[in-house]
Amino acid sequence: MSDSLRRRPGFREPLARFLVVCEGTVTEPHYFTDLRVQERGLVEVKVVPGGVPKTVVELAVRLKKESESQAERRKDDNLRYDQVWCVFDIDEHPFVPEAKQQAKDNAIDVAVSNPCFELWLLLHFRDQTAHIERDRVARLCREHMPGYKKKPRCELLTPRQEEALKRAAQLDDWQATRGNVGANPSTGVHRLVRQIKAVHQSPATGTT
Repeated sequence: MSDSLRRRPGFREPLARFLVVCEGTVTEPHYFTDLRVQERGLVEVKVVPGGVPKTVVELAVRLKKESESQAERRKDDNLRYDQVWCVFDIDEHPFVPEAKQQAKDNAIDVAVSNPCFELWLLLHFRDQTAHIERDRVARLCREHMPGYKKKPRCELLTPRQEEALKRAAQLDDWQATRGNVGANPSTGVHRLVRQIKAVHQSPATGTT
């Protein structure tokens, strides 16, 4: 992750800019757009329809470089993204290791879910340590969020966010102790959510 959020000159420290590039066309954009409203942060969400991890990372790299060029050209460092994240699933996608390496080479963070992003939603309601298929995750999400059809019910998720953050972190630690980092089930979305929340809660932003 980024070592720190840059301090910029001016009367008041602006909120950090996040770029989130994801493969999902409904669930992920809906979730992060709602999170942006909650946290009053500058979170820009881009979607790669039909994309795979490699194309998601490639778009993130291009957009990051464009923001840096624009900042240089207009001599305004506020135009740069403070953090750039790629959000994608393991699924059966090709070139996942290559996508992760390309992201690392370009100082881009990744939030990878195995088997799918909906696992992050499920962790708002229950623990999950047993291997699980994406269809099962979707069924369980519908049980906890009646009427769920790809669009998260954020009014049900928000009050349980801290529980989800704790469960996801514990799941990461548990998989690591078993030598199975990133194995099914796991999700890195909690790290991105924590970063967005940390900016909102920081005294430098002038928010509470």
